[in-house]
Amino acid sequence: MLYYLFSYLEKNFSIPGAGVFQYITFRMAMAVITSLIVTTVYGRRLIDYLRFKQVGETVRNLGLEGQMQKAGTPTMGGIIIILGIVIPTLLFAKLENIYVIMMLITTLWLGAIGFLDDYIKVFKKNKEGLAGRFKIIGQVGLAVIIGLTMYSAPGIIIRQEVKPPIKYNVPVEFHMKGNKPVYTQDIRSTKTTMPFYKNNEFDYGKVLTVFGKGFEKYGLIVFMFFVIVIITFISNGANITDGIDGLATGTSAIIGITLAVLAYVSGNTVIADYLNIMYIPNSGEMVVFAGAFVGACVGFLWYNSYPAQVFMGDTGSLAIGGIIAVFAIMIRKELLLPLLCGIFVIENLSVIMQVSWFKYTKKRSGEGRRIFLMAPLHHHYQKKGFHEAKIVTRFWIIGIMLAIVTIITLKLR
Repeated sequence: MLYYLFSYLEKNFSIPGAGVFQYITFRMAMAVITSLIVTTVYGRRLIDYLRFKQVGETVRNLGLEGQMQKAGTPTMGGIIIILGIVIPTLLFAKLENIYVIMMLITTLWLGAIGFLDDYIKVFKKNKEGLAGRFKIIGQVGLAVIIGLTMYSAPGIIIRQEVKPPIKYNVPVEFHMKGNKPVYTQDIRSTKTTMPFYKNNEFDYGKVLTVFGKGFEKYGLIVFMFFVIVIITFISNGANITDGIDGLATGTSAIIGITLAVLAYVSGNTVIADYLNIMYIPNSGEMVVFAGAFVGACVGFLWYNSYPAQVFMGDTGSLAIGGIIAVFAIMIRKELLLPLLCGIFVIENLSVIMQVSWFKYTKKRSGEGRRIFLMAPLHHHYQKKGFHEAKIVTRFWIIGIMLAIVTIITLKLR
């Protein structure tokens, strides 16, 4: 909203300094600052309100050190994160941008599913919360909307280099790259970024070429499958990771910073051309959203770090996981998520492995066996005697290392 206000003031009244709102980096910085203010200042008031309403966490005794002391800690604090994302985005982003619209829908959609789950747990006194199948239905429904929008929306395109002879059904741009003439076209495509692959680009339609020529036109099926799997897996991964103070929040902030960098280079034609990576017109605006996301995570961490004064609940964890997944899909970096979100992935896999092995051994021998002392993985280390603050710090360090490697992959072919 402020972007349009200051654009109007600059155009009609020539107010000095109003033009600074044209710069994405400035608006991103303002989004970060505003998000921090919303989450730290107003977050404190919301925590007091949740405590007044006795919206406290119900803790099961799993034999973990210090676990029972957390009983009664206010939950549903994910509302703070959502407000810290939505308010700065509405203030500083271009609201007609299709990427920004989809990110806002994602935030509110998954936030609503998580809120309903927390509401059932807290106010209906049902420890199971929202049935798992309804969560999955909600996540798949969002994935279908995102996938179809990515495939069919006119504003979602990539800039692709073409070689003569050129089909002129799409406008062609020409520029010189050194001494070499380069022709480019803006097209809708199912291409994405794939590390360690030729030109770091992969077309989902090519998966179906094994069935013969002409099957590329059904690439939407493959694309939709990947979108559904990625959104549900990463969203649930963030939800599972949110088991000890500050782990999911800090990890998400690290991932958010990395995604902001990837969005900026992908949405800047000069940098994308220099790095020889896929240029995605209009995607640079997502940097403003990423700034709000990082600011919200860091601001919430002020109260969520050990010992936590508030828990985000499913309201926050489902939302931040879904935001990360959809953001990566929008900038066509979703195949980098297994590396970038390695913490979420391993936490998710540890639960799958533990449950699967337990059921398998119980069926074979009548006695279920475990791979880990306890799943998810962070609880395994708690059982081994590590303090949760040390576990969180070390997981953050691993997250930073994974983020650096993710950015490096842009130049590895």
